[in-house]
Amino acid sequence: MNKPSPAIIAQSAVRRLPRFALLLFCLAYVLPGFLGRGPWKNEDIAAFGVMQELTSAAANWLQPQLLGQATEFDARVPYWLGAIAIKYLPFLDSALAARIPFILLLSLTLLATWYAIYYLARSPQAQPVAFAFGGEASPVDYARAIADAGLLALIACLGLAQLSHETTPALAQLGFTTLAFYAMAASPFRPATRIIGPALGLLVGLGGLALSGAPTLALLFGLGGALVERSHMRWGNNQRDDAGRRQSWHWVLLIAGATLGVSLLAHALDLWRWRIHLPGAEEASAWGDWRSLGRLLLWFTWPAWPLALWTLWRWRRQLASRHVALPLWFASMAIAATLTTTASDRSLLLSLPPLAALAAFALPTLKRSVASLVDWFTLLFFTGCAIIIWVVWIAMQTGVPRQPAANVARLAPGFEPSFSWFAFMAAVAATLAWAWLVKWRTSSQRAPIWKSLVLPAGGTTLCWLLLMTLWLPLLDYARSLAPLSRQVASLVDKKSCVEIYGVGSAQAAALQYHGQLELRPVGAQANCPYLIVDVNSQSSLSSAVNLPDWAFQAAVRKPTDKSENMLVYKRIGGVSPPPPMTAR
Repeated sequence: MNKPSPAIIAQSAVRRLPRFALLLFCLAYVLPGFLGRGPWKNEDIAAFGVMQELTSAAANWLQPQLLGQATEFDARVPYWLGAIAIKYLPFLDSALAARIPFILLLSLTLLATWYAIYYLARSPQAQPVAFAFGGEASPVDYARAIADAGLLALIACLGLAQLSHETTPALAQLGFTTLAFYAMAASPFRPATRIIGPALGLLVGLGGLALSGAPTLALLFGLGGALVERSHMRWGNNQRDDAGRRQSWHWVLLIAGATLGVSLLAHALDLWRWRIHLPGAEEASAWGDWRSLGRLLLWFTWPAWPLALWTLWRWRRQLASRHVALPLWFASMAIAATLTTTASDRSLLLSLPPLAALAAFALPTLKRSVASLVDWFTLLFFTGCAIIIWVVWIAMQTGVPRQPAANVARLAPGFEPSFSWFAFMAAVAATLAWAWLVKWRTSSQRAPIWKSLVLPAGGTTLCWLLLMTLWLPLLDYARSLAPLSRQVASLVDKKSCVEIYGVGSAQAAALQYHGQLELRPVGAQANCPYLIVDVNSQSSLSSAVNLPDWAFQAAVRKPTDKSENMLVYKRIGGVSPPPPMTAR
């Protein structure tokens, strides 16, 4: 028996968001952060280093590595995509070329989220209450308005900004998760026997997720999707029940078969790993681990999580319905991975599209007073953040106010501010657009159900764009390993090879890209005239090399991180290095 829907929506409330405005939202969010910067530490440049190494003739594409070091993620597809882009876009800088597939992956995430929520909102159980004398929202217009709201909720999530603009397997996992989510959401409206469409999306989504370092999540998503599909075997009107049942069975078999195939593929490539790490596994850190995870959940998924909880309460009689059960399963599995793995923030990233879907279904039941509270909080918070960004930028350019300028000089010693007309005009345009958006929202525009998420999405986009234009030179200086790498490169002969010891993947990739150095792992026999050592590995250096063969040259420190130091040695037989240094 169908339970009554809590959604009471008139046709006037499902006016769709203008497509041009939605496209501008997405462009203003996607492009900043990918363009105009160098690779950042640590995962961003480490993954880029693996992609660069794959372009060499001797690379093993089935075992991506960097100088013989295994990657942090047991992933394949993200590194393949970056390497292919570098290889076939030689006219672009390699760092920019590697980002092209990831720009497309973030765009795919936004597009697949919109369509997933659209099809979920077209489910019979998700429809609003029919009015006695007509005038209720039509199913297609209602679904479109809910999808617009869901996309705004995703863009508004604070945790999406940085991680979705890095060339790492985390973004690939996000894109493929969302693709599989879309395929399962669209299953009642598209046949499983037609390969072009959701069926292909399912195969690519689950397969890509497994090959991006998350085969366990691919297995769990597939099992949950098959269970949800099996529990909803009747679709359409009575005359089409048999056809709908057959279509559902086709989807159950396809999802189960794809899940089994992906599991076997992951086994063949040896991708299964035991990575369980429970919070508080060490008694001394139990409270600190749980508190840290709690803070992460609160800010990372804001503002989607309170709206998602409201959805679960107001739609509690429909928890088994597809439009609630499917996103709830996806979000629950991602949050479970967050609580049981060390890469908590990157696992939590996968929960954002399903949480945005749940958040969208809260809007038809949201009281006007709650919507007003969200608007005012968003207005004050993001306006305040934008003002701070502008004030600090003005201080960097003019030295006034003095305190922000002094803070920048203290935190980023050696940084030289620069002025870009393009960045300045883009920031001004974004700020004016925010002012117009606030004026629009505070006017009498109360009809569209997506209105409550316009300011959160607009504020997040504004601050992200301001950071990636006005603050980009400062962030590039602080988060990049370029200053450190270039200092090291100035102390060695670039025509000669350089051995490394204790240097991490991110540092090695930076030395190759920024320093243009030919690196080799250290050996018992010295093969290169120079040796670079991470200061934290200095104590064990004597076990890896013959110390009398090396003379200490210099210690190089990263300007914005005193703990990241490198030691440079030159091969000179019979001369001993100076006494050991300690990291400061």
